[in-house]
Amino acid sequence: MASDSSDDDRPLARGTHMSAATISAAEDREMDRTDSKARPLPPGVSVRNGPVIEDKMDIDSTPNGTTKRKSRSSVTQVKKEESDSDDGAPLAKRQKSKHKQQESDSDDEPIAKKNGKLPPSIKETETLESSDDDQPLGTKLAQRKASIEKAAAKEAKALRAADKKKAAAKKAIKEESDDDEPLAKQPKKHQSNGTGSSAKKTNGVKVKKESESDSDAPIAKKGKKVAAPAKKASAASKSAKVKEEEKEEKSNENSEEEERGGGVSLHNGVLFPPPYEPLPSHVKLYYDGKPVNLHVEAEEVATFFGSMLHATQHVENPVFQKNFFTDFKEVLDKTGGAKDMDGNPVDIKEFKKLDFTKIYEHFRSISEAKKNRPAAEKKAEKEAKAKLEAPYMYCKWDGRKEKVGNFRVEPPGLFRGRGEHPKTGKVKKRVMPEQITINIGKDAKVPDPPPGHKWKAVQHDNKATWLAMWQENVNGNYKYVMLAANSSIKGQSDFKKFEKARELKKHIDRIRADYTRDLKSEVMAERQRATAMYLIDKFALRAGNEKDTENEAETVGCCSLKYEHVTLKEPNTVIFDFLGKDSIRFYNEFQVDRQVFKNLKMFKKPPKEPGDDIFDRLTTTQLNKHLSSYMPGLTAKVFRTYNASYTMSRLLKGLKADGLSMAEKVKLYNDCNREVAILCNHKRTVGASHEAQMEKLGDRIKGLKYQKWRTKMMMLEVDPKLKKKKGAEYFEREADLTDEWIQNHQKFLVEELRTKIQKKFEKDNEKLAADGEKPLTDKDLKERMKAVSELEAKFKKENKTGKVEPEGKNPTVEKLEAAIVKLDERIKTLELQSADREGNKEVALGTSKINYIDPRLTVVFSNKFKVPIEKFFSKTLREKFRWAIESVGDSTDWEF
Repeated sequence: MASDSSDDDRPLARGTHMSAATISAAEDREMDRTDSKARPLPPGVSVRNGPVIEDKMDIDSTPNGTTKRKSRSSVTQVKKEESDSDDGAPLAKRQKSKHKQQESDSDDEPIAKKNGKLPPSIKETETLESSDDDQPLGTKLAQRKASIEKAAAKEAKALRAADKKKAAAKKAIKEESDDDEPLAKQPKKHQSNGTGSSAKKTNGVKVKKESESDSDAPIAKKGKKVAAPAKKASAASKSAKVKEEEKEEKSNENSEEEERGGGVSLHNGVLFPPPYEPLPSHVKLYYDGKPVNLHVEAEEVATFFGSMLHATQHVENPVFQKNFFTDFKEVLDKTGGAKDMDGNPVDIKEFKKLDFTKIYEHFRSISEAKKNRPAAEKKAEKEAKAKLEAPYMYCKWDGRKEKVGNFRVEPPGLFRGRGEHPKTGKVKKRVMPEQITINIGKDAKVPDPPPGHKWKAVQHDNKATWLAMWQENVNGNYKYVMLAANSSIKGQSDFKKFEKARELKKHIDRIRADYTRDLKSEVMAERQRATAMYLIDKFALRAGNEKDTENEAETVGCCSLKYEHVTLKEPNTVIFDFLGKDSIRFYNEFQVDRQVFKNLKMFKKPPKEPGDDIFDRLTTTQLNKHLSSYMPGLTAKVFRTYNASYTMSRLLKGLKADGLSMAEKVKLYNDCNREVAILCNHKRTVGASHEAQMEKLGDRIKGLKYQKWRTKMMMLEVDPKLKKKKGAEYFEREADLTDEWIQNHQKFLVEELRTKIQKKFEKDNEKLAADGEKPLTDKDLKERMKAVSELEAKFKKENKTGKVEPEGKNPTVEKLEAAIVKLDERIKTLELQSADREGNKEVALGTSKINYIDPRLTVVFSNKFKVPIEKFFSKTLREKFRWAIESVGDSTDWEF
């Protein structure tokens, strides 16, 4: 297959070693000489997450542990890593913008190091695929993935055949209707290309104009499907039908402009954070054991660090400390430096001599005081905040009232970043009105800036989707005030994204066949492109754009991988280790096709060395240009959405939920979601609080088991003969309910009751005070606390006698048995939740569900198995995906 561009257009990274332009048969054979006799594992699934011991590579490391990279230049310089969506940014700014992701569940997050240890591999972790057979999980998942890809190829051929049949039927109708019109009015015949169509073919695929597909049209505007005409239909009715379809097609061409309408017309600007309040005179920053006075601007920067001493993962990070101290010193120099209590200058030279303890204690006391305020005071503050924010919450967009997303200007503080970001700890300066550009309708009143200030600029761009913008100082990124996620504009953007992925279904088999063939191409550029497409399609790697390494974090994607980011192990294991999006370490180990392994070995062939590009004859721009020849608008990132959604649709098809409880149905959905995350490599770092949460959940389960055992003991008190009837085993205590655990749990229950009574007492007093009534006294509290003493005495007696007195009004065996049934249901539900959480700890279910799985699939599952959609989508997500819920309706047979 011909290359997209000539060798003259290839990126040439100065000072690096380039791959040869072509590959000889002798070079191909040379790659086979070192083949291992070991049997290759099946390709397609991540098999391990753990350390790499690489003793053959000499990698230079910087002080913060990241690898030095040689600069990479190309014909097209792009200063932005690929983001999931640029839709919200203005065209002129999209390449510079960097949008924040919705959750911390980024799907590119690797299973990173923690406390010097890496988590177990997939093989060692229990998942939905665990079974008693001897087949490794990685092999089973690879086979599942291969099966899904085979089904995708079969479906693609069927879809194209159906489209061809519809097109032929439509053409027949049109030709017949043309025959019935006067000759002068008949349309001119176009020259045939031998296929019955004048459409251009590229890569063997007919490329339609955007207007020929209704996949991107709003739901209300989508063209109706054309059914085969009835034989007896009149020529007049056929002609009318064709004209109606042509009218709909023309409507589809302009659908996007109609949706965009006149753009933003009216809003009230942005809400600035409150001004800084200086510290009390007795709260000081200490240097070398002595308090110092600071200018108010320097003091504010000191509070940024002092207020977050509890966030040890940041404040104990050497890079964070270094960046903060550098910026703090700059502010000190600008504002006259620090002085001691006598007014003498203090030269602050060493970070380790700074003591922020007093500042931290001050802010912690403020936080505690806020938590302990009366409910009435909290309510009043909430109402005041809502009143302040009300004018900014909505805007007018083309005459419609739309909710604004984040209208608050980010307050100053310290940049934290994600992963191993090199700028973590730098000071985020306060954003002033003079930095903000307002976008508003021409005839609308421009919102007033704060007194004494003015806006940077005011513009009237009715095609832009933002209301206000400014540039932050740390990374130079542009921040935008956009419409909320549940707005019609955002919903349309999501709809188009998933429709584009659905359209890929028709072409996926040919794309895969082509890049599989090109894996053996004699042209190096084609072989590199095919290998990159394989990795992006199979392992959900981001394409990765080139970076300005002097000004941006050194993050990479597939096309910008360096020599040191890829480790090869015979016969077909590839280990990736690099900083991905948001500086998150991507560390994973994959089994690949043998030809892909050989290609990567060739791309790393000497004289290449650390710092050299793996894909030195490929850029993301070239890759996406090639992909667009298969399908208009197709880019590398569409594969992520397609693979996740198509995999989920195939998994949901085979589900049966007969006789399952609601909790089991929810877990069934999560199991499918989890498998999508594994197959598509949507990983995340295990949360720091995971173990504590699991322990707490385990205690809740044991608490219910203890309650169940106590209930059985009550049954024996009501009817001692039950022990003989039901057998002694029925009344035995479970092994994990040891005497020590029970005593600790009893203490917990006593304290829980005490706290509950105390809080109820305080709440009752607040209510009485609000109603102007006499408050309760300490005597009333003491009376209520008698219940605590009674519970302590009860537990003491039970532990001594081994008997449990029946509780409740008129206890009977039947009532107690009914209580045990309910307890069993609660235990089962919590055990399902526990298994679900444990299985989800290393996979990003939220990321898959929100960003990559078509929400209409979730709605269909909800309808089919009668599970409330609230079980899967929060209120915010239900608003975001309103278009999906409304378009599917009550249907149970909608397919991706």
